Order: sequence, then structure tokens, then C-alpha cells
Amino acid sequence: MDARRAVGAALRGGNPAAEKEARACVHAAKVALGERGPVWWTDDAPDYNRHLVKNTPYADGEHG
Repeated sequence: MDARRAVGAALRGGNPAAEKEARACVHAAKVALGERGPVWWTDDAPDYNRHLVKNTPYADGEHG
């Protein structure tokens, strides 16, 4: 959040160099959190997103 606040401060202050640096920090944080960059969830498990629970192996409530 510090980097995002720095972007706002740079924009309000009209400082393009500080904005560029702050945006680079935001990008680095997002990559570190897994929001950008290579995927980390390639475990080849089936994706049950956007399925009704009753149509998945989780329907019986015994998983997880």
C-alpha cells in the first residue's frame, strides 16, 4: 500500500519521475504476491471454478 500511496502523492505533486518509480514498486509488489508474472498454481489439478458445488468432488462436504 505504501507504493500505491506514493503513486498518488507523485500524481498530486506533478512529479513524473517519482510516479514512475512508485509504479515500478507497485508492479514489483504485485509480482511478489503472484498477481503478475508467471503463474505459480500449475499443479494440473482440475479447475472447479464456476461449477456448482453439487457438480464437483466437494459435493459430499468431506474434502477440505
